[in-house]
Amino acid sequence: MLDFFVGESQIAYDFNYIAGVDEVGRGPVAGPIVAAAVIMDPKKSPIKGIADSKLLTHKKRVELREKIIRDAIAFNIAEISRFEIDRIGIQRANEKVLMKATLGLKTNPDFVFIDYFKLPNLKIPNESIVKGDLNNYSIACASIIAKVYRDGLMDKAHENYPEYNFCKNKGYLTKFHLDAILEHGFSDLHRESFWPMRELIHE
Repeated sequence: MLDFFVGESQIAYDFNYIAGVDEVGRGPVAGPIVAAAVIMDPKKSPIKGIADSKLLTHKKRVELREKIIRDAIAFNIAEISRFEIDRIGIQRANEKVLMKATLGLKTNPDFVFIDYFKLPNLKIPNESIVKGDLNNYSIACASIIAKVYRDGLMDKAHENYPEYNFCKNKGYLTKFHLDAILEHGFSDLHRESFWPMRELIHE
């Protein structure tokens, strides 16, 4: 059984508001990068079924998202557009979206758990956890919120750009997606700074 409270039980007596933060959309070649931050209510029992969002079906993620929002003290979602990703690079965009999600919480956290990435400029006490979405309850909750939100954005993008099949690939570079780019060119959502996008530009 996974321990979804890695790090949390040790500090729960010292901090009132513990936030988990995670991002989705770092790897796709199209669409924004999205992060969510969430402070779960420690007085409420952990929600059954919480897991890394990548391991859940879409239906289960949507179901759990509603329960997370119901039980959360606060949550916030932030996104960085593909234009800004191309301008500042994915690493800086990743750090920026995690910071935006955290600092946008209406309740200020006393401590922040971050999935994998370190935020040296965050003034709130924090800790990064490798595979945090697998091992930390708050981060897992944040990953579900972020994943459902970004998937919704890509579903809407599909309505404007059906030729790329964004509703299925969510911006990741599948063979169908690559063939569509070769046939139709880039949309406004494609990250031109990403390989192999740069290679396609120069062909």
